[in-house]
Amino acid sequence: MAFTYEYPRPAVTCDVVAFTMRADDLAVLLIRRKRDPFAGHWALPGGFVDRDEALGRAAARELAEETGLTGVKMDQLGAYGDPGRDPRGHTVSVAYVAFLVSEAAVAAGDDAADAQWLPLRSLDAEGVKPFQKSLKDKRPRPRRSVAPAPAREPLAFDHARIVGDAYRRLCRAMQNPLFDASFDFAPPRFTLAELRHVYEIVLGQAIEPRLFYRDFVTRGLVVPAARTTKKRAAGQLYRWNRR
Repeated sequence: MAFTYEYPRPAVTCDVVAFTMRADDLAVLLIRRKRDPFAGHWALPGGFVDRDEALGRAAARELAEETGLTGVKMDQLGAYGDPGRDPRGHTVSVAYVAFLVSEAAVAAGDDAADAQWLPLRSLDAEGVKPFQKSLKDKRPRPRRSVAPAPAREPLAFDHARIVGDAYRRLCRAMQNPLFDASFDFAPPRFTLAELRHVYEIVLGQAIEPRLFYRDFVTRGLVVPAARTTKKRAAGQLYRWNRR
């Protein structure tokens, strides 16, 4: 006899906040919804969890169905369950966050009318603000791209809040890269200039090279790997000092 109980069962969904690096900007992956609620609005890729489906598998499936992205490394961000967040009824969303060093091609599918990498800065009006970090200097901020921003309708549901939380989670991981290996901020081997560029784009501010060297090389966060054929220091390759 199947076990039953009288308590209400909220619906469960999974949403994915995927960030990527552009040459001079940080972008977030959004889809344009085909159907109500919020038809025509931008939203995070995601959807309902199937019966007997694990949360991580549901997040990966929805990401693949709506954007075509597969094999993405994701970390669970948190649960969002305000009773009024979904006009269809009480729905709890378990959100995941991912970071791709290089922009990947996406294609809308399933119930997504469109899928695009859009500049994170386009969400400033919805409260997604740059993270503040102590390595900044007085040089101008990195030049931003002029990629089109999404329509001015607010993001669907509470997705602006989820994107903001995911961005702060990403920035906190950058402050403790050895202890928080949830994201791959660089290839296995990288130059300091390449790694510093990632930090500048994600944090939205210039970083003085001398301070970056002190915080990463002197403190032992990164260690020399193989050298390139270049004789200049810029050709030195590093790797994370993870054991």
